[in-house]
Amino acid sequence: MLIVTRSIAIPDTELVERFTRADGPGGQHVNRTESAVELRFDVAGSPSLPEDVRARLLARRDRRMTDAGVLVIQARRFRDQARNREDARERLADVLREGTVVARKRVATKPTRASKERRLAGKAQRSQTKKTRSRDWSRE
Repeated sequence: MLIVTRSIAIPDTELVERFTRADGPGGQHVNRTESAVELRFDVAGSPSLPEDVRARLLARRDRRMTDAGVLVIQARRFRDQARNREDARERLADVLREGTVVARKRVATKPTRASKERRLAGKAQRSQTKKTRSRDWSRE
């Protein structure tokens, strides 16, 4: 059971773990052990997620989310499988916790008078700088 928040818990039956050989340091040992973990969680079809959390997670532009709504997390940071499993589960819980947060509405504001004046002064300064760089071709 993966506990995300007080109200959201994901049963182990909804998590699909696959173990592969990890790349990176480890010598010959890394060629024999399957220590990397690929954790898959079907966000679109999970009955454990509330509808609003599911919608927020699916609306995110996350490269780990497939077109079918499956979240794929790969963990190969550590050299042993148990630590990689724990790392993948913790990262999944973090992603799901981010989906529970409701983004605040942006309040449209107008630029202040001082900021408009600063912008125009900067534009005038840049214009003057560029004018001094050029040669006066009208005299020749």
